[in-house]
Amino acid sequence: MSIHNDAQKMIKTIIADNMPRTAVENALAAHNFTGKIYLVAIGKAAWTMAAAASDFLGNRLERGIVVTKYEHSQGDLPKIDIYEAGHPVADEATIAATAKCVELAQSLGEGDELLFLVSGGGSALFEKPLEGISLEDIQDATEQLLRSGADIVEINMIRKRFSAVKAGRFAQIASPAKVFAVILSDVLGDRLDSIASGPAVPDNSTVADAQKVAEKYGLELTDLQRKYLLEETPKTIDNVKTVITGSVVTLTAAAEKVARELGYAPTVLTTTMNCEAAEAGRLLGSIAADTHGGRNSFARPCAIIAGGETVVNIKGKGKGGRNQEIALSTAKSISGLEDILIFSLGSDGTDGPTDAAGGIVDGTTISRLKDKGLDVDKVLGDNDSYTALGAVEGLIITGPTGTNVNDVTIILCK
Repeated sequence: MSIHNDAQKMIKTIIADNMPRTAVENALAAHNFTGKIYLVAIGKAAWTMAAAASDFLGNRLERGIVVTKYEHSQGDLPKIDIYEAGHPVADEATIAATAKCVELAQSLGEGDELLFLVSGGGSALFEKPLEGISLEDIQDATEQLLRSGADIVEINMIRKRFSAVKAGRFAQIASPAKVFAVILSDVLGDRLDSIASGPAVPDNSTVADAQKVAEKYGLELTDLQRKYLLEETPKTIDNVKTVITGSVVTLTAAAEKVARELGYAPTVLTTTMNCEAAEAGRLLGSIAADTHGGRNSFARPCAIIAGGETVVNIKGKGKGGRNQEIALSTAKSISGLEDILIFSLGSDGTDGPTDAAGGIVDGTTISRLKDKGLDVDKVLGDNDSYTALGAVEGLIITGPTGTNVNDVTIILCK
């Protein structure tokens, strides 16, 4: 089997092994529901998680709401209203769908139980601005942070300060009902108050933390936004039980398993890769070249696996995503080498504002780009990895996967 066939098999298996259905069912089986059950699911994996809960609960479910990214719903679900909205920036559909969730939470009483299914993307998809804050204020702050290269913890630290449902406030709205939160983590270290900005979790960040982020990135904020940055968020929540069902650790474990089955000696280099995407690509490219040349301790055939979530400091006007940028940034290091391949994959199937899940390169990528009149350094300088990889059949297209547990980058060397 060729190294490209091996990569395609790995991509399919890694995603299949990280679908949340079984994890959600196991979490529900271990929980003792005592009252009427209602459901709210938010995030890119919301539909998949809700479908698993619907099948498991059957007629015990009173009603529910799903809020997910555009084109991420896979059809109707019994007793569940489904809404699609904007990501990575909230839009009017976000506000309208969240209002429905708030109405449901406010209607709950003593003895009721809210099953709250949370996955990555929930910060953009679940939003009710605090009084006086407009949707445009939140959109602008989010776009500034995304373009600056801020990481997800920093981004959510700011977003939750302008929200009436983030930072534990949604759980407070649902009180006195109990909330059972089942979470699919897309945040390194599984920091609960950052996953979807923690709608049912006490906030661990402080006023000083938020101000530091605003100053670090030179955020342009309104006077009212700056006022809210000085107000503390909820620090205690007493009506919530939380279970984490999946994370980047399960993603890299799946990669390790399938690599071994395909005859590669796997090594998980890290599960916490958190830096600028192009920098990660250059480092991984150098590791790949050294491995191919026998200049390090990785013995061929091998699979070197790195999980995490990088950021892109957007300076150009091109189109791409962090995984595409990682892959393209490795290409120069392995140019001309045989039996080596590198791919980087977003588990949710959408990398940045594109329809690609990531990118894949090998020793011929640079020469093929040159044949198309494309210079890799200029492409990366314009953040146009999608265009370049598309020109050389280097895009990974999976469509929305139904899961979201960070990203994985893999070096395959035969």
